[in-house]
Amino acid sequence: MRIVAGIWRGRTLKSPTWDGLRPTSDRLRETLFNILAPAIAGARVLDGYAGTGAIGIEALSRGAAHVTFVEQDPRAVTLIEANLAQLGPSRANDRAIIRADVMTAAGRLAGGSFDLIILDPPYAHDSTARALAAAGPLAGPSTRVAVEHATRDAAPMEVAGLRLRRTVTAGDSALSFYEI
Repeated sequence: MRIVAGIWRGRTLKSPTWDGLRPTSDRLRETLFNILAPAIAGARVLDGYAGTGAIGIEALSRGAAHVTFVEQDPRAVTLIEANLAQLGPSRANDRAIIRADVMTAAGRLAGGSFDLIILDPPYAHDSTARALAAAGPLAGPSTRVAVEHATRDAAPMEVAGLRLRRTVTAGDSALSFYEI
């Protein structure tokens, strides 16, 4: 895995050494950020189901002001910390890591304001709807929500006040974009 663009372009990130973590491919991450490009600079980003941290790190590399990484697996949290550490010292308050599942973290973050919420839940039948339900209360009128899911599982049209605006497919993965 590598950082696709921005100040850390081309840097390699550490990958998981265990089964069960499905990092977003460089190609799909590039597609995601090409679509979100106008909204990245200065944005407050939530990277839900952060895994390796690649999505949040890509956002920071492209000029996001702050990324909150949410991940429940302690091995993945350690991996995120290692990937962030190899990039050098952080800017003042540009990142936070919450070790919890997305539902629990959303409860802690209630009232928090995010410009972008990017979710990459496990590829399971109802995981997209559950992830969106957790993110809904964190979204404001100008928040954009992106969720990665399997193409075999259609994205719901509306969940928790979030309405589907666009879906892009790439192989067996899809990116669906929501707004209030």
